[in-house]
Amino acid sequence: MSESALLENYLIVGGLLFGIGLVGFLARRNMIIMFLAAEMMLQGISLSLVAWSRFHGDWGGQMLVVFVIAVAACEAAIALALVLRLFGVAGKLDVTVWQNAREDGVPAFVDRELPEEADAAPADWPKLTPAGREPAPKEDEVPERSHV
Repeated sequence: MSESALLENYLIVGGLLFGIGLVGFLARRNMIIMFLAAEMMLQGISLSLVAWSRFHGDWGGQMLVVFVIAVAACEAAIALALVLRLFGVAGKLDVTVWQNAREDGVPAFVDRELPEEADAAPADWPKLTPAGREPAPKEDEVPERSHV
């Protein structure tokens, strides 16, 4: 198998990992699932970095992956603290419950609906005349009247 075919296969798998993680992050409201999906996105990026590093014969991508893994470990520690805090306050892991975990005196954020647009067109829309004819001027818009 050639190096470019191997690179292509690794990039496809890395892209799939990132895409599945993105869908999981956007589609779920459970905090544990959201953090696992973020980890899956990081792993997809790490796989792509290692593949490019191998393709170019350079160690830079693999060294960057070590830092990405360190960041992922820090994220996991912060995620554990957030999950424990949310479960202690609300008793469930739905991220919408964070709305109730704010400080005293801070008003709740309220989603406002967009105002509905009127479907009916206004009565004073301009009308186009047929081609080749000059439109008749309106009486109140004529600056000078010849019959007065």
